[in-house]
Amino acid sequence: MIDWLNQPISLGGIATTWLEILGFVTGAICVYLNTRQNVLGWFFGIINAVLYAAVFWQVRLYADMGLQGYYFVTSIYGWWMWKFGGKSHDGVRVTSTPLKLYAVFGFIFIVVTFSWGFLLGHFTNASLTYADSALTVASLIGQWMMARKYLENWIVWILADACYVVMYFYKDLHLTAILYAVFLALAVMGYFQWKRDMLCKTAKKL
Repeated sequence: MIDWLNQPISLGGIATTWLEILGFVTGAICVYLNTRQNVLGWFFGIINAVLYAAVFWQVRLYADMGLQGYYFVTSIYGWWMWKFGGKSHDGVRVTSTPLKLYAVFGFIFIVVTFSWGFLLGHFTNASLTYADSALTVASLIGQWMMARKYLENWIVWILADACYVVMYFYKDLHLTAILYAVFLALAVMGYFQWKRDMLCKTAKKL
């Protein structure tokens, strides 16, 4: 089964594997459903995390591989928050990120990026250690913000996805690079959809 998933194939002239294709499809579905605030997006996020953990292990992007474990856990958390979170336990609503959290996010980003990058660079054969670590930490923050339905999670994803496109093309993960270009477009769409939803619900309360 594993050998079949890793069998090299050509898709429109792009060298890839069935494993990467399945990761592409489940990832695109996951993010699209998240832009629509559909809780099923988290289910596809769980499947996508398992698939891409295997993909990134094979190309020695260990920070990204570890990130998939976090995605797995936060997808379960996100599903719970979207279904049962909030004061009335009927699911969280889209809100702006509390200002006090920006300093926390900044501290986490700097400290964890340099610590993780140092460890990967000195104790593993990881590739692009600091770049991979920085994008991983940004993704950790963005994923948690999405689970809480903070609008600005999409800004984090826009910046991270743009950088991921470059990194994955460099690592010859061309299909994954295209997927992150799709993620980038969906993140822009998600930002405006969530913002419109937040403004409409605010207007109804007035």
